[in-house]
Amino acid sequence: MRPAQGRLRHALNRGHRRHAIKVALVATALTALLAVVIGAALDVIVLRHLRAEADSRLADRVQSILAKGPLDAASPRPLTGTTDGDGDFDDAPALVWLVTADGHSTALIRGAPALPVRPWRSGAVVSLHIGTLSLRARAQSVLDGWVVVAESVGQIDRVRGELVVTELLLGAGLLVVVYAAALLIGLRASAPVEEVRRRQAAFTADASHELRTPLSVIQAEVGLALDRPRDGEYYRDTLRRVSDEGYRLREIVDDLLWLARSDSGSEVPPAVPVDVAGAADAAVTRFAAVAAGRGLSLDVAAADVAVIMAPAGWVDRLLGVLVDNACRYSPPGGSVLVQVVTTAGHVVLTVDDDGPGVPAEERARVFDRFHRVSDVPGGTGLGLAIADSVVRTTGGEWFIGDAPLGGARFRVTWRAVAVPTRRHAPVAG
Repeated sequence: MRPAQGRLRHALNRGHRRHAIKVALVATALTALLAVVIGAALDVIVLRHLRAEADSRLADRVQSILAKGPLDAASPRPLTGTTDGDGDFDDAPALVWLVTADGHSTALIRGAPALPVRPWRSGAVVSLHIGTLSLRARAQSVLDGWVVVAESVGQIDRVRGELVVTELLLGAGLLVVVYAAALLIGLRASAPVEEVRRRQAAFTADASHELRTPLSVIQAEVGLALDRPRDGEYYRDTLRRVSDEGYRLREIVDDLLWLARSDSGSEVPPAVPVDVAGAADAAVTRFAAVAAGRGLSLDVAAADVAVIMAPAGWVDRLLGVLVDNACRYSPPGGSVLVQVVTTAGHVVLTVDDDGPGVPAEERARVFDRFHRVSDVPGGTGLGLAIADSVVRTTGGEWFIGDAPLGGARFRVTWRAVAVPTRRHAPVAG
């Protein structure tokens, strides 16, 4: 990988992680807000229920006291029952006082604290604070005063405290789980988008690099030719080199346009029956001179007829890429074998060579645009990307492995269509 690509990928991965973390933090914050609202509502419901139960017990206690006979605030009689000797009123039974019309109170339960002077209303439940003691109190009018029954709300306060602690512990655990889950989901959900962005950015960088090289050569050649007067032979050589680089530029642009049309799907020609065996014969014939120039043995072993459905000319282009690569990477005096067989309703195209092969760690990226497995010169770095587009569009499946010849094996499998009555010539396009 080029250093610039490595830096680009690192920056995109860092941005990907930063975006996922932001999403996770937002999800966690919203969850925390929702948890606070639900927790507060739960606290209100529970505390209201506990207070309602306490008020119901106070009403029952008042009725129980009055059922034992009339009470005279001026001549109170003590009731059975007492508080704990250590003054723990939170666990004590209901406390009872008789209050005279002038506000003087008398405890009817031994050990009860003094009741503060305050106005009373029959049937009303009020909250009282006597020192550190919090009470719920209910008054009922009797002769010359009121009977006041109270119960500590310490138990309610303890329940509320325990409820809050439990909610905090559960809430903290929930937020940790939500953050981790949101981060994981965010990373996985945005990974395809980030991968597309990464590939687009890398493609732009690679395309710029590939286009810049021939442009730099052209600019340098023209600059040298214009630097001072030259003879005619020098100008002819310069123009020849400029022409070669211009041809390379056009080749890159044509391949990029072909891939763009294929990616968009808007200009894909309709599929027609194509004889892969005939196309393989034609490709071997077309590259015979190339193979001979390198001293290669280029052979074909094809079935009589092997027909698939594909856009016109696309199988020819696929074979051109595979045979060209095999010839380019095979050493002088090496061998290239193209095979086409039909089996179990499928057409199988295989191209083997005895070159360096494709390392296992490179096979996942071999179809990336501008990606090259070796430094062998020639080509645009787009051939296998075009071949992959042809295979995917025509419903084929790739296999890349080691060839019996010692080099790389590229195999494509398609579903066969009905065999025509006579062999078709490959469709030109």
